[in-house]
Amino acid sequence: MNAAGQVPEEPVKLEGFAPAEATDLYKKREKIFTRYVGGVYQKLRFYTGWPLLLGYFGLPWLMWGERQAVLFDLPARQFHLLGLTIWPQDLWLLGWLLMISAFGLFTVTTLVGRLWCGYTCPQTVWTSIFMWVEQLTEGQRHQRVRLDKAPWTWNKIWRRSAKHIMWLGWAFLTGLTFVGYFTPIRELTVDVFTLQVWGWSPLWILFFTCATYINAGWMREQVCTYMCPYARFQSAMFDKDTLIVSYNPERGEPRGSRKRNTGATELGDCIDCQLCVQVCPTGIDIRNGLQYECIGCAHCIDACDAVMAKMGYAPGLVSYTTENALAGQPSRVIRGRSIGYALICAALIGAFVFMLFARVGFGFDIIRERGELYQVVSGGIVRNDYQLKIMNKTQRPADYTIAVTEPAWISLASTQRTQVAAGEIENLSLQLLADAPQAPNAPNAPNAPVKIEVCEVQTATCIQENTTFFAPMSSATQQTGVR
Repeated sequence: MNAAGQVPEEPVKLEGFAPAEATDLYKKREKIFTRYVGGVYQKLRFYTGWPLLLGYFGLPWLMWGERQAVLFDLPARQFHLLGLTIWPQDLWLLGWLLMISAFGLFTVTTLVGRLWCGYTCPQTVWTSIFMWVEQLTEGQRHQRVRLDKAPWTWNKIWRRSAKHIMWLGWAFLTGLTFVGYFTPIRELTVDVFTLQVWGWSPLWILFFTCATYINAGWMREQVCTYMCPYARFQSAMFDKDTLIVSYNPERGEPRGSRKRNTGATELGDCIDCQLCVQVCPTGIDIRNGLQYECIGCAHCIDACDAVMAKMGYAPGLVSYTTENALAGQPSRVIRGRSIGYALICAALIGAFVFMLFARVGFGFDIIRERGELYQVVSGGIVRNDYQLKIMNKTQRPADYTIAVTEPAWISLASTQRTQVAAGEIENLSLQLLADAPQAPNAPNAPNAPVKIEVCEVQTATCIQENTTFFAPMSSATQQTGVR
């Protein structure tokens, strides 16, 4: 009870998460020297990481006909994805993709925790490569610790220089490839290596090179701990049936060191070798319980299983499991939350596929010419001039017809039919004619709504747009003041 006679509230605890210590946001970062570990899950990481890397670096070099297979052409306002071209009018598809990605991530997280972070997240994959370069140039963990504390000698200088040169080289390839998704990469690569690149491209290459170098080389676990929001809101999606990396305290405690092949003792299976801490890329001790810094990479599982094999103990002291399984209760894969996320994700995917194939392969805009609202030509005919832009969103040339559907007393000056090349925009001059003041069904107002229809000949698909036809005010309208 405090001085005011009030009982302080108990601190709120997140279920399944170990209480975090107070964090000093301004404290100096402690370097993490990770130890190399092999094992089943590290092989799995190899088989999942390298295909992603090959896809990232190789996809821009694939060709689809005469253009790059994947190209986000911002100046032309066209996104090319293999045989699909997305125009600014189709950006609502991007919103659907983002929602599908979000609910897909929710579904995966509810079932298998942070496997995305541990195996396929770009930050994890790129950081693993940078760590491999570090081991290649500076040696194993104990050698890197000793080198870091050693004074600056020629050995330390050349090893550190080689590491950072390789880091910068990999970061440069990453930045060049990323910009290659927005600028044709074949021409971009030639221009870069011949020093003929200009404009925004070199600035963006420099930006992404620096971002990769800093994030994967220097910040590493800080990106996952402080910058990534996923680590913060994952507790809202975890429950006691979510797959997590966890230490079994009932089997491991009390922990303590011992000799190999020691018989039954009062100690648990954990020999307190600290290998699970030394191999962790975020520097946590998994034996303290589930923590939001844990990315589910399973380094600690492979390290602990190797130690258990040497000691003659059964593997699985640290393993992928659930809180219910640790408590001796059955785990449920099928549960309300996972079913709900999966159904929403499936519905979004179905709607996206339907809208993708149901969308019209062309569009058009009609714009009034600047200048006079109308012109009265010979015979009392009123003429309005427009600009018609037809966008062919498909990857084949198409023929289009233009017609006026409403009102009947307005017509085209001439029959309009045109062909638009694949992925191009055709600008046409359009003239509408009417004998408005003398037409028996014409309104007395000086303007009238008009519907323009454009049809694709090959598919017989038609769309309509509205515009306005202006005409001089009739004498009856001028006398009565009707507008």
